Amino acid sequence: MSNGNRVLLLSQWFDPEPTFKGLVFARELVRQGFEVEVITGFPNYPTGRVYPGYRIKLIQKDFIDGVAVTRVPLFPSHDQGVIGRISNYASFAVTSLFYGLFFAKTADLIYAYHPPLTVGVAAALLRFFRRIPVIYDIQDMWPDTLRATEMFPSDRALAVVTRVCDWVYKHVDHIVVLSPGFRRVLIERGVPSAKIDVIYNWCAEDAISNWGSAPPAGFPAVGFTVLFAGNMGKAQALPAVLEAAEILLTEAPSARFVFLGGGVEVDRLKEMAEAKGLANVTFLPAVPMSKVGNYLSAADALLVHLKKDPLFRVTIPSKTQAYMAAGKPIIMGVDGDGADLVREAKCGCVAESENPRSIADAVKELICLSEDQRDELADRGKVFYSNRLSLSMGVAAFVDIFKITVRRCKP
Repeated sequence: MSNGNRVLLLSQWFDPEPTFKGLVFARELVRQGFEVEVITGFPNYPTGRVYPGYRIKLIQKDFIDGVAVTRVPLFPSHDQGVIGRISNYASFAVTSLFYGLFFAKTADLIYAYHPPLTVGVAAALLRFFRRIPVIYDIQDMWPDTLRATEMFPSDRALAVVTRVCDWVYKHVDHIVVLSPGFRRVLIERGVPSAKIDVIYNWCAEDAISNWGSAPPAGFPAVGFTVLFAGNMGKAQALPAVLEAAEILLTEAPSARFVFLGGGVEVDRLKEMAEAKGLANVTFLPAVPMSKVGNYLSAADALLVHLKKDPLFRVTIPSKTQAYMAAGKPIIMGVDGDGADLVREAKCGCVAESENPRSIADAVKELICLSEDQRDELADRGKVFYSNRLSLSMGVAAFVDIFKITVRRCKP
């Protein structure tokens, strides 16, 4: 007989893939007394190629740090084509549903991670056939993201996605979202407010705290360095940051910008920087997460930036938490919830998204502060992260929801 602590964690993405709620989350649940089985796919995100050391087969079972991990087959793909993406999402939904129905141990609760939406469909069907309550963790607002990234250009297809989303929301027991804005959107779409909780994401705390003793290779040796770390795609709208760097060539010659990472826009950004003669801009290739902390620690300020879009007003970019935990002043170039979080924490400056003048002014504002004043901003960010956004705080909130849901749904 279960004691109410058996959790089935359903997620298409899991370690070694980059994910917010992977092994760290599952391991912490085990530490708090839960028995956890993960159903996931064979790792292939974000390249669409199966990771070295893995090959797709009918099933693979591992036991990692007290966590039972079951991998089921899926069609590996992450190209820009709609057919490849749909095949990837649908294949995992089918195989995870089949395993969950016929082979998974009886659980007291299903935790389902979105995206993609198809995981929510599989979880809702498992709920129906096996009478197991579902907590649905929404990390990406669909169909809004599909529209903003132009992944699904068809209005008819987006309308279908909307209807499926509504069906999933109706057939899960509780929903967790990453920001107040997400919660407002779901309420506007008819989800009862009592069914939704906000739990902010945490960051890879061990990696962020892994600071080196010397600045990493390629980092500017002098000046006030602003670091942007992460994916450089269309959603990040980084040409506006390059225009801000151009302004600062004359207005604040000590300012330096470092872009760390990869993405579809990197080559175009490099060409723009060269054409503008931006000697204050440096591009560095992506590094493993275990080394990111050294780059964050070497910077004087850390930049978050996304394009001006209604979707991004209600999201909080994941690097926000990492930047706070790193203990550096933040320049928040995202309108809405992300800006509100930095204002609440009093840990940096807010700039208008895609406004080069505003971004340049935010950099100048930080440069004009004393070192003690910048240290105060950084310390406030670390304290805010520890008290509101950390792994321990987030998991504690999930555990409360898990226990309440299991009690409420028991026959």
